[in-house]
Amino acid sequence: MREPAHDGLTFRTFRAGDESERMAGWYEAQSRGFHQGRTSDALRGHLEDHLVTDGATVRGVWLDRPVLGAGDIPVATYLSYDKTLNTGRGLQPARMISMVTVSPTHRRRGLLRRLITEDLADAVAQRVPLAVLTVSEGSIYGRFGFGPAVFKHSVGVDTGPRFSLRAHHDTGSVELLEPAEAWPAVAEVFERFHERTRGSVERPQFYETFLSGEFDFDSGPDLKLRTAVHLDADGAPDGYVAYRPGPSEDGMRTIRVTDLVTLSPAAYLSLWRFLADLDLSDLVEWDRAPVDDPLPWALADPFVVRVVRQRDALWVRVLDVPAALSARPWGRDGQVVLQVDDPLGHAAGRFRVVTGDGFAEVEPTEADADVVLDADVLGSLHLGGVRVEPLQRAGRISGSDDGLRTWAAMADTGPVPYCATGF
Repeated sequence: MREPAHDGLTFRTFRAGDESERMAGWYEAQSRGFHQGRTSDALRGHLEDHLVTDGATVRGVWLDRPVLGAGDIPVATYLSYDKTLNTGRGLQPARMISMVTVSPTHRRRGLLRRLITEDLADAVAQRVPLAVLTVSEGSIYGRFGFGPAVFKHSVGVDTGPRFSLRAHHDTGSVELLEPAEAWPAVAEVFERFHERTRGSVERPQFYETFLSGEFDFDSGPDLKLRTAVHLDADGAPDGYVAYRPGPSEDGMRTIRVTDLVTLSPAAYLSLWRFLADLDLSDLVEWDRAPVDDPLPWALADPFVVRVVRQRDALWVRVLDVPAALSARPWGRDGQVVLQVDDPLGHAAGRFRVVTGDGFAEVEPTEADADVVLDADVLGSLHLGGVRVEPLQRAGRISGSDDGLRTWAAMADTGPVPYCATGF
């Protein structure tokens, strides 16, 4: 397919902090794209701190000759930076993509295609084996090789008289702190969580800004945010919850969880006990509960927890097949020849995957394929949160019966991945 012409447009790529005169318009464009309010000096300052600290690369598309003004506001925005993803066998480099917008006046002109293909090519050149993003529309990123790999539940928990934990013994304690005071413990807990949790993404700098209550990325300091920290029996932080009051609906007074991260089941259940004991509240809502949440199983009445919806939490794109597949855990010992079809070419080819003792050796081959799939499907399978069999029934994976059975036994491994980070 012939690439559309981009006459009258200029594509620019630069490191955050290098072209500050363009960034005010860039921030305004991404705010427009996500239907947020107009930016302010304070908001732009906090975003600039994040972009510079995280070493972000900024991309945008500007009109050469704007007709009616607003020429400093680009018609497309794109941001990326490199951090780490826990693949289940340690932390691996990953290109994180964020703040992607295209103005409705310039849709279907190939702007996103050019921005994302150039960035992924750069990631390959930098030997980054994976790319990750979160999405607002599910139909866009599959054609660029991304597949949904980690999921989350939005839950509402009735914290009235029905909330009763079964036998729960905790030798630790919970301390209610000011968010800024709690931040060192919050950062320490998340770092340890990231190192041990498959599917976790390293957090960008802006998490300190809003979890400390310094700025809520809307109007200024967050005066309603509260933080409780769980301490283990030795007094060391091993969990926290950040929360704020929500609106009252139908007479139900609501608490909304901003962030909840723990290192032990005892800390997790104790923090839920803390939330349930809050006065002037009847319902706790959380938009990032794990799919395999233990809370319903720990309650005398599991129906106290209501799953409102399930959504994707992280999309994964494999850029270097041998490097990526060698850096994740595997199940049964075996071997298959895997054919990956990739319209962008980065993951395309046939690869012999030989697994033993949970490790894999992966190398290109010309042998006939046992299993055939697209790059986006490989991304969905990469963290073990999506299984082979439903994808096979959906027609997304093909191959011989023996090859598919062997691939499933090799690739479908636990634990269920979980990502507590949005970006």
